[in-house]
Amino acid sequence: MKILHTSDWHIGKQLKKVDFSQDLDYFFDWLVTTINEEEIDVLLMSGDLFDVSNPSQSAFQQYYEFLRKMINRNNKCKIIITGGNHDAPLTLNAPKDLLQILQVSVVGGVSDKMEDMFVIINKDEESLVVAAIPFLRDKDIRTATSGQSYEDKTQQTRQGIQTFFKNVNQHYCDNHQGLPFIVMGHLFVQGAEVSESERQVQVGNQAGVNASIFGTEPHYVALGHIHKPQTAGAEHIRYSGSPIPLSFSEKNDTKQVVIVEWRKDTFEITPIAVPSFRKLITYRGTLEEVKAKILHHNSNSQLKDLVEIIVEEEQENIGITQEVIALASEPGNDHLEIISHKLTFKNKVNGLATILGEEADVEHYTPLDIFKKRIELDDSISKNAVLRQELEQAFSEIVDELHQELNE
Repeated sequence: MKILHTSDWHIGKQLKKVDFSQDLDYFFDWLVTTINEEEIDVLLMSGDLFDVSNPSQSAFQQYYEFLRKMINRNNKCKIIITGGNHDAPLTLNAPKDLLQILQVSVVGGVSDKMEDMFVIINKDEESLVVAAIPFLRDKDIRTATSGQSYEDKTQQTRQGIQTFFKNVNQHYCDNHQGLPFIVMGHLFVQGAEVSESERQVQVGNQAGVNASIFGTEPHYVALGHIHKPQTAGAEHIRYSGSPIPLSFSEKNDTKQVVIVEWRKDTFEITPIAVPSFRKLITYRGTLEEVKAKILHHNSNSQLKDLVEIIVEEEQENIGITQEVIALASEPGNDHLEIISHKLTFKNKVNGLATILGEEADVEHYTPLDIFKKRIELDDSISKNAVLRQELEQAFSEIVDELHQELNE
């Protein structure tokens, strides 16, 4: 029996207003073809089907279109989908009875009955047991009480997760002992490498759990929540990762799905790389260096590469600032689109906090007062009385002209 593990599709995802629906269309076509070629019996999607809890109609349409393609081209593959922290359980569960007829099992949220989250797969007189465990919300794992400290809540959460998976294993032992056993989960295992696109992963591993909570019963643990493909404490405990890069922090990840094949009382685990449909690229350097990199950008991606530019210059210069803004505003070309920019100067012009002091109230100063204090910081001006007087006079004239224009 062959199983394909994937997660974190985030249908409806946008990055700086760039829609990733085309990226997912390419991935879904590749996934359906791979499932057919590899003769996959079970597809596991371990949470974060959608990017937001209230998906758009176009996001729903893309989801159902994928299911249609799967059912039309391969009606023998069982599909199991669990809810993630980005998914609303009720939204995911709404069509579950209809989808069940089409061999699609959906577990959007924790059920009161443990057996409702267990799916039995049968093939050629062989059986496989899958515990389809969705993201565990606070109400599922602990009882809130007033006056608790943050540390108390964190410890209760960890203990609640551990107890929950202990009960999952106990249900397996009581009802399905001896059958190959897969556990799905959507959570943060301590030590997992995260990226900036994983929202609601608490800083410092405070909400993380140890991989030992899964016990010794599962033959494979199919995790979601972390977007970088990786093992989590053991070879058989894995994050498949997101199938496409969802932020620039994922630009160097090799995206993958994981094929797990049950053979002779053990699972053989084979990661399969997902093709790259577009690249996320960071171009860093001086303005001229960045412009040169953009000019010589070459790509064979099916979709436009997305570029963030980080310009680093020595001296603060309004002209460079304007050029960077203009460069980032250009529509790009057939091969790339600039969607993010950042400009830093190593030697910045002193701001108001430096000129007036951190505690000063700017409302107590006229523009000329601030200008005078600014030139006091420049020895080459403050020590030249004639130049200082000329600059103050010129500044006063500019301010007067501005006032006249505003009053006309």
